[in-house]
Amino acid sequence: MSFLERVFYFHQEASQGNFPNARTLIEHFEVSLATARRDINYLRDRLFAPLAFDSKRNGFYYQNEGFRLPFEESPRIVFLLAMLGKFAEEAGLGSLPEVRQLEQRLATLISADYQKIVDSLFCQWIEVESIDHTIFETIIEAVVKKRLIVFEYRPIGGQSRERTVAPLQIINYQGRWYLYGFCNLRLENRLFHIARISKAALGNSPMPADLQFDRNHLIQSFGIFQGKPRYQAEILFTSKAADLVRKQHWHKDQELTAVDDGLLLRLPVSDSRELLMKVLQHGSLARVISPPELVMQAQKETSAMAGLYSTVKIVKTDLPEITSIT
Repeated sequence: MSFLERVFYFHQEASQGNFPNARTLIEHFEVSLATARRDINYLRDRLFAPLAFDSKRNGFYYQNEGFRLPFEESPRIVFLLAMLGKFAEEAGLGSLPEVRQLEQRLATLISADYQKIVDSLFCQWIEVESIDHTIFETIIEAVVKKRLIVFEYRPIGGQSRERTVAPLQIINYQGRWYLYGFCNLRLENRLFHIARISKAALGNSPMPADLQFDRNHLIQSFGIFQGKPRYQAEILFTSKAADLVRKQHWHKDQELTAVDDGLLLRLPVSDSRELLMKVLQHGSLARVISPPELVMQAQKETSAMAGLYSTVKIVKTDLPEITSIT
């Protein structure tokens, strides 16, 4: 158990009138007498707790009621810690032992009243992918130790193949985990979807000392398919879609302009795949204005979608009408 946990535990015992002493910490945390005394002294001398010793009860109590440790019951701190745990679970890292330890420690550090914040917090991401926590830990170790990592990787629609990579960045994008690094097979920086990695192990060699990496490369253009921007895309959003997009942040260099028809979004793009998916999710309330190549891609995709339903016989059902979020 950590020093912080021991101090909070002792504080809670004193606040509840249980008259704790050094033996309380020794029995609960299995620490030495010297460690227990240092914890109590720290609480009194460094955190200015109004501790006094009652010889009859053989324990400490607070001379002033209502004493609180720094940040002990700050709603923002509790909310932040709770969010860390919830996000880790939703991001596919719920099986990591450290996440479970965070939840357990959070429960011991907050009062019953502030537990309501944790209980009232609900996070849900869709399309979350499960990843092997042992692979994730190997990647973290490779980043920390600046070592090459060797793993089996299967791209979408391709065959599994061994890769040796110098890890540069661990990326979480839209709930999915990626490894960005220099690939010895392709001799260039590549992005690897961690859910498609298997049999990962540390390599025998350190990362090349002269390996160059510019983090700005990851934020030059919209989406996960990074690279130097090829064009500025313009998308017109109307009606409820305009209201939704008005408060959204798609890219650091985006421009939002109110026009007669709705809202015009401009942003730099390297690869059109993700942007096209984002546009199509708004249906007829979003229209690609430029560049012409993106307009043609949207036309092709929507025509193909329409073809899927051109021969479908419509049967009336009792399904409720689909409505948008307001």
